[in-house]
Amino acid sequence: MHRVLITGAIHKTGVERLQAEPDLQVEFRPDLPVSEILRIIGPYHCLIVRSETPVTREVIDAAPELKVIAVAAVGVANIDVEYATQKGILVMNTPGKNTNSAAELAMGLLLAVMRKIVPADQHMRRLGWDRHRFTGSELLGKTIGIVGLGNVGHRMARFCQGFDMRVLAYDPYIPDETFARHRVEKVDWPTLVRESDIISVHVPKTKETIGMIDAATIAAMKPGVVLINAARGGIIQEEALLEALRSGHVAGAGIDTWPVEPMKENPFAELPQVVMTPHIGASTPEAQIRVAEAIATEVPKALRGGIVDYPVNMPQIRMLEGDLMTAYTVLCEKLGLFSAQYMTFTPTQLEISYRGDIAQYDCTLLRLAFLKGYLKRSHAYVSYVNADQRARSVGLEVRTTDIPEFRAYQSAVKFVFTGEGERFTIGGVVFSGPHPRIALVDDFPFEIEPDGRFLAICSRDRLGVVSAIASVLDRNGIMISNFEFSHHNEKKRSMFLIRVGGKRDVPDEVVRKLSEQEHITLVRKIEL
Repeated sequence: MHRVLITGAIHKTGVERLQAEPDLQVEFRPDLPVSEILRIIGPYHCLIVRSETPVTREVIDAAPELKVIAVAAVGVANIDVEYATQKGILVMNTPGKNTNSAAELAMGLLLAVMRKIVPADQHMRRLGWDRHRFTGSELLGKTIGIVGLGNVGHRMARFCQGFDMRVLAYDPYIPDETFARHRVEKVDWPTLVRESDIISVHVPKTKETIGMIDAATIAAMKPGVVLINAARGGIIQEEALLEALRSGHVAGAGIDTWPVEPMKENPFAELPQVVMTPHIGASTPEAQIRVAEAIATEVPKALRGGIVDYPVNMPQIRMLEGDLMTAYTVLCEKLGLFSAQYMTFTPTQLEISYRGDIAQYDCTLLRLAFLKGYLKRSHAYVSYVNADQRARSVGLEVRTTDIPEFRAYQSAVKFVFTGEGERFTIGGVVFSGPHPRIALVDDFPFEIEPDGRFLAICSRDRLGVVSAIASVLDRNGIMISNFEFSHHNEKKRSMFLIRVGGKRDVPDEVVRKLSEQEHITLVRKIEL
């Protein structure tokens, strides 16, 4: 049973879906103080938070069972992602789920600033009727510079195009094709700053973006520029913006996000040309339902050892379409698990080869799955997040190689361990269906389903080995459900993979008796 603590006020649809999962025990305690989280987090496997809750090193250390930190938001600045990674804890978020809501708010702030809607409303509430005080400006024909053409940025660009604006964008991490697809002019940073009548910020808060709009940048902007920040507080330096608003160099601003939330004091309150909101970009039922549904879908997958759609601290993995990658991922983890139970030496190097259709893709996921299976019997917790790190910690060098003679199947994987003068190979293939199969064990060819409890037995080529194995198993009440045999001409050795039926484990005494049989050189219990 996986224990889940929800301290973020996510929509009830997500909570109800999580509570309906048969292997999840869910406690919903929204807006729980950090002091209380520290007191109770110990036995929980998953923590679901929003951006208000800091998940620090202290919180992570207080949660020895923690496997997943799920953020019901886009930003993860409140999470110590680096430390979570060291601990093998998956951090995931929900990007794109509040895209439309955030972009609509940014557009609303822009319209409110340009048409002076807020002070006009306040004037009307006092029975005022001074129409000339609230003369604004049209968006038609204006140039807007969008900083960050990601999920929210490109949606904002589309809205602005609907107002017949010229749309510029700066984003060094987005390919040219994306700019073209969204009909946006790609410009460098100085050009955007210099030519924009309006600048709207849509970037995450990182070391690179904090304070990126400072006094010098604002001074290079057009007089009368309007700034919109519905991304993250601190991207625009507050003191520089205040001074520019007071001087009139910046004509107006719309601000939804703040360096300190909630604010303890508000120096912008005296400025009628500023429209302010308390970080409500995602505060719509539609966005919150989408976020909660994403959490309810991804958290169970993560806790069950699957791959989630929105990992923050896993390598970026390009997934194959359909069932092929899923089948190969499961197969590779089983091959790693088999290796750990079979090998008689400590390897220092692992060479991985991919063959056929899968070789044209990024196979990072397959490597992580194999390492996860290989290492999890000897480490307290190995996940896709820390598998590479765990391999390095045990002195295992991992590399991918191309083996020309590896051409037996249209698609296949092969893993070769070396160390201490020894070598061990294991490989597999997924046939259409999909039907995963172990295809190679220590250079012996097989075609066996990677599931169940096995006895792996090696012997010299001599008569009587099969009858000796069968006799020992029969005398000890061990039922054989499948018996696979492979012969190696060069080694003059044979290998048997015997699937053991029933729920009963094979006692160590039976393994000892098999090992004592003449000509048998190795016996291993394998559980997949």
